[in-house]
Amino acid sequence: MNIKLNEGTISVKIRRIVFAAMVAAIYAALTLSLSFFSFGVIQYRIAEGLTILPYFASFSIPGLVIGCIVSNIISPLGIMDMIFGSLATFIAAISTYYIGKSKLKFKRILAPLPAVVVNAIIIGIMLKLLYFKDMPLLLCMLQVAWGELVCCYGIGLPLIYVIEKNSILRNFFK
Repeated sequence: MNIKLNEGTISVKIRRIVFAAMVAAIYAALTLSLSFFSFGVIQYRIAEGLTILPYFASFSIPGLVIGCIVSNIISPLGIMDMIFGSLATFIAAISTYYIGKSKLKFKRILAPLPAVVVNAIIIGIMLKLLYFKDMPLLLCMLQVAWGELVCCYGIGLPLIYVIEKNSILRNFFK
């Protein structure tokens, strides 16, 4: 399927690649520009609001993962954060995609949850082992979960409703 533009057509495959690149760029730009509260045991990573995008389309997943990798280049935990942070993002994004495809009654409310839970577990463990060795593991996990909850539900959930109500935005996910 091709989309007609004023100067020609662009294939759906190319459009999806460009969309994923835009997601990666936005995720990285938000995280890096707000880095002073994007890293740490309590982190408010505003870009995590974008983790609901797989609810609408799987082709947003590579953008989220690449954006996370790029963002974590400046992390105090370096390569470990690049590996485990992007792994957590990938697992959460796949889970969010399947929630979006499900017939669950409250799937909109559930869509941000994988990012909260997966990051709380993976990033909580990573932070405990590498950075906050004297802090109880459960406390590390709960603090990561809190930051994710604020960003994923505070930004991501309203974003779901905005996309669903706006036909122009919905067309990006076709």
